[in-house]
Amino acid sequence: MGQSFALTIIKPDDWHLHLRDGSMLGLALPHSARQFKRAIVMPNLVSPITTVDSALAYKNRIIKALPRGLDFEPLMALYLTDETDKEHLRQGFHQKVFIGAKLYPAGATTNSAFGVTDVKNIYNVLGIMEEIGMPLLVHGEVVGESIDIFDREAVFIEKVMIPLLQDFPNMKVVFEHLSTACGVDFISSSGPNVAATITAHHMMINRNSMFLGGLRPHMYCLPVVKREADRLALRKAATSGSEKFFLGTDSAPHSVDAKESACGCAGVFSAATALEFYMQIFEEEDALENFELFASIFGANFYGLPVNKELITIKRRKRRVPRKFVSGEGEVVIPFFSDEEIHWEIVNISL
Repeated sequence: MGQSFALTIIKPDDWHLHLRDGSMLGLALPHSARQFKRAIVMPNLVSPITTVDSALAYKNRIIKALPRGLDFEPLMALYLTDETDKEHLRQGFHQKVFIGAKLYPAGATTNSAFGVTDVKNIYNVLGIMEEIGMPLLVHGEVVGESIDIFDREAVFIEKVMIPLLQDFPNMKVVFEHLSTACGVDFISSSGPNVAATITAHHMMINRNSMFLGGLRPHMYCLPVVKREADRLALRKAATSGSEKFFLGTDSAPHSVDAKESACGCAGVFSAATALEFYMQIFEEEDALENFELFASIFGANFYGLPVNKELITIKRRKRRVPRKFVSGEGEVVIPFFSDEEIHWEIVNISL
């Protein structure tokens, strides 16, 4: 493929994104808004998004922080807790405040302390969600001292997802940041109401990468990257042309002092070059003909939203990922693959 090769596709959406708040929002937002038309913004803030009012307030903060000239729509999700009110949830979905509701098992990831302690506690809420067609967005891990961190996803599928779908067979479910081969098999064998997002970083590195030459905290995320066989299975699924898999970066910025500490935070900040990472993966898998489907069409179709009209052009051009980014308050964020060479660059956006 020649150096001058370029690909023009429908402007994509990011179906799983962390924008944080405050000065970190100001740092992260422009990178995502530049390359994605819409994004589902995760609700796990320090004070989680559990009400219509808090969702609308957060959405307004995002829109206010949006740089002039960028056309970007934040899609809000409700943070489920053991006490979520089913009528409040119904109201928020019918008013189109919430595109879906997020299931965080308590203690599974960043700011998940308020999450669901037992999925049975929210069965009344799940019944309403199935009835009204509200998607359930799942962080698919079971946590516990007896469960190996690399087995959390497999245990979640066995102990939570399979029984949940037996009890709610028509529930629309997005299994977010899929990370294992067994997860790919589960999604592929499920009905059309079950889909998954796949991150670029889970397809680019495996668990060995976190320890290459020493401990690499900026490759630490949750769910943690898995075995090489898992990475290859995710690449095959994402590039296959199956409508059950679509783009979700799970880009999640943390300041460098929060990452490089005695108890470092989980999260990979990939937003600055997310689309270029995905393009590189699809090129390596000889599947560029399926890239627009994965990035721009399948997610919109699953959520029942119109496909975007804008176009974006990515050109094959070698360059380096920026070494770092600095927020307005001086917080330093190290991006995924900092200072490493990549082979693609966004060159044009048609509005």
